Amino acid sequence: MKTYREFIAWQKAMVFVTDVYKLTQSFPKEELFGLTSQIRRSAVSVPSNFAEGFGRKGNNEFIRFIRISIGSLYECQTQLEISKNIGYLNQEIFDGLFNQSKEIEALSRGLERKIGK
Repeated sequence: MKTYREFIAWQKAMVFVTDVYKLTQSFPKEELFGLTSQIRRSAVSVPSNFAEGFGRKGNNEFIRFIRISIGSLYECQTQLEISKNIGYLNQEIFDGLFNQSKEIEALSRGLERKIGK
């Protein structure tokens, strides 16, 4: 691959972060510096760490950043679940975002294994 933009995991992570940003626009204003900010930062970290790792040009570094990206994905999943639990998200919206995140995770894990060989 010539660029990180060619990876499906990165592409899907970009859709995910865009969806998260759109969704959190409806969160209460008092959450702007709380949960809204936390969710957005963790979602942004997913494609960002992927890109940064690719830019390091070493397989071990790329794998390390893929793992960091997956950690950010878990963080975002947790924050989305908190949002659902307190009533900011309904079950259907949560399920959609959670499924998106699981797909990104699976693609990232597959790439991690492929690069590690």
